[in-house]
Amino acid sequence: MAKCQICGKGPVSGKNVSHSNRRTNRWFRPNLQKVRVLREDGTVKRMWVCTDCLSAGKVKRYVSKSIEA
Repeated sequence: MAKCQICGKGPVSGKNVSHSNRRTNRWFRPNLQKVRVLREDGTVKRMWVCTDCLSAGKVKRYVSKSIEA
């Protein structure tokens, strides 16, 4: 599975614990989004970024300018 290309957050394994304390395996997966990022040198690149990095403002999203009619 993919990792966040900003902070490196990736899937982590753990256990589901039921009310009777039975344990089964599970995965904790980060909420990754594939976004177009505007880099410092002015280029645009598609990257996997977690929503924590997006909301913290660690990346600047690229928004194309549409032509208004």
